[in-house]
Amino acid sequence: MKEHFQQLSARLSAGGSKFMLLLALVIGVLTALAGLLLKWLIHVIEHVLTKQFSVTDANWLYLVYPVVGITLTGLFVRYVVRDDIGHGITKILYAIARKKSYIKSHNTWSSVVASGITIGFGGSVGAEAPIVLTGSAIGSNLGRMFHLDSKKMMLLVGCGAAGAVSGIFKAPIAGLVFVLEVLMIDFTLGSLLPLLVSCVTAAAVSFMATGTNTIFEFHLTNAFRVERLPAYLLLGIFCGLVSLYFTRVMNWLEDQFRRLRTPMRRLLVAAPILSVLIFLFPSLYGEGYELIHILLNGNNQAEWQEALEGSLFYGSPHLLLLYLAGIIAFKVFATTATNSGGGCGGTFAPSLFVGCVSGFVFASMWNLIPGQGILVPENNFSLLGMAGLMSGVMHAPLTGIFLIAELTGGYGLFLPLMIVAVSSYLTIVIFEPHSIYTMRLARKGELVTHNRDKAILTLMSMDSVIERYEEHLHPDDDLREVVRQLAASNRDVFPVVDEGGKLLAVLVLDRVRHVMFRTELYHQLHVRDLMSQCRDRLTTHDPMDVVMSSFDRTGAWTLPVVDDSGIFIGFIRRSNVFALYRKMLHDMSEE
Repeated sequence: MKEHFQQLSARLSAGGSKFMLLLALVIGVLTALAGLLLKWLIHVIEHVLTKQFSVTDANWLYLVYPVVGITLTGLFVRYVVRDDIGHGITKILYAIARKKSYIKSHNTWSSVVASGITIGFGGSVGAEAPIVLTGSAIGSNLGRMFHLDSKKMMLLVGCGAAGAVSGIFKAPIAGLVFVLEVLMIDFTLGSLLPLLVSCVTAAAVSFMATGTNTIFEFHLTNAFRVERLPAYLLLGIFCGLVSLYFTRVMNWLEDQFRRLRTPMRRLLVAAPILSVLIFLFPSLYGEGYELIHILLNGNNQAEWQEALEGSLFYGSPHLLLLYLAGIIAFKVFATTATNSGGGCGGTFAPSLFVGCVSGFVFASMWNLIPGQGILVPENNFSLLGMAGLMSGVMHAPLTGIFLIAELTGGYGLFLPLMIVAVSSYLTIVIFEPHSIYTMRLARKGELVTHNRDKAILTLMSMDSVIERYEEHLHPDDDLREVVRQLAASNRDVFPVVDEGGKLLAVLVLDRVRHVMFRTELYHQLHVRDLMSQCRDRLTTHDPMDVVMSSFDRTGAWTLPVVDDSGIFIGFIRRSNVFALYRKMLHDMSEE
């Protein structure tokens, strides 16, 4: 049976582009169904838990539900999944850069269950990043099932991510742009068709299942006006600064939680932070899409004060801006506490949520300026703020523009969306060159970028270019032993190690060429008399751009590789690196 399946896989794989289109179609269907399942699970849990909540009074169960959710999720991850499933998009980027697009099979379902529990119980995170990881895992595992090469595997991972964004948001253009801009995969023109198939298929399945309505209802009542250009530009700068705050604080908080070594300690610290914040600001409960709906569609103070329902601020509409400012300030604390305490979720929804609130607060403050002759509509600016925060936090202005336009149908504000998204991005890159997803990978040299040269070097692995030696020389070995190893090998450089295998030096053929046939010196000369110091030594963890920099700096053609303890592993030759580089460049450029 297994042999028949392998033969079938080989025949299908030989079909080339047609087979890839078929797989892209399957991935689109599966990712859309996964997204629908996750949204249904969140809705059911949230409805059961909160249907009896009071609108006019504070609800004490806000102190309990989120903690129960992250505790259950933590137990599920620790004892059922037994693997880290957080930071979904970062994991996809790492899999592309370092694991030949291999994503573990449990990721096809574990993130759906974990994030469903977390968000349903009120965890202040989003469902989108987990479903993107799920979609990418579906693509990766389908590729492995049919034994596809690394290039096709990368494409299927991209199809899964694109289908996930397209399906959960009903936004096919945003799904395509997301893969090209956020995952930073430099596909050829011929590779775009499978991505489009996944996006269109996933969106179509979502439309058939839930109708053609957009995710957020939005009715444009105030069209674009030229005199509001300064306000659009300042909103973009404001969103860029809020994005910087969100990114920096989240990274700092994650570092603090990481210092708490055990999951129980992290839970004990995260639980009170999360429950108190959600009790004070009930809009932080779950994804927060209800508040987005209020701000996008409200037209007066009476409608906007619905945002205060269920909180201690209810009945005090004059405190609305203070309440919303508190949400901007503390959403990042709630999101980080949710994930660090054991929950599972992403920053997609938090970015949209904070962006919407930021846009509303900016517009309200602008309209309060004395003598203000140019008033701006709060609901329009709430919409624009969503694009601004997504652009800043994710470093993805195109994704922000198209996603918000498709989410809301706000195409009438396309130019303002572009102004806000671009100005937000240009503001944050002054301070932070990498997005919230990529900064940690970039520091380790594990990030694939649109720079093809750097992308190829990142995708190359040390193991593929290391030459491993079975025999080693020692300082006390005589010339006879050196000649014996030279005669049995076609190499021109040999490692000199101590008794523990630690690299001491190297012996180069040129240093012994003039004495290797003088048998009278076989017992007089020793390796210590002939060995040379290493120009540089590499470690197994060095990224390939560091390897190439070392070759350029030293002018060497062969460099030794050691592990963290200094134990000799093998040699890397410049010629082998160049050969692999040319092969990968050809593979990436081939249609």
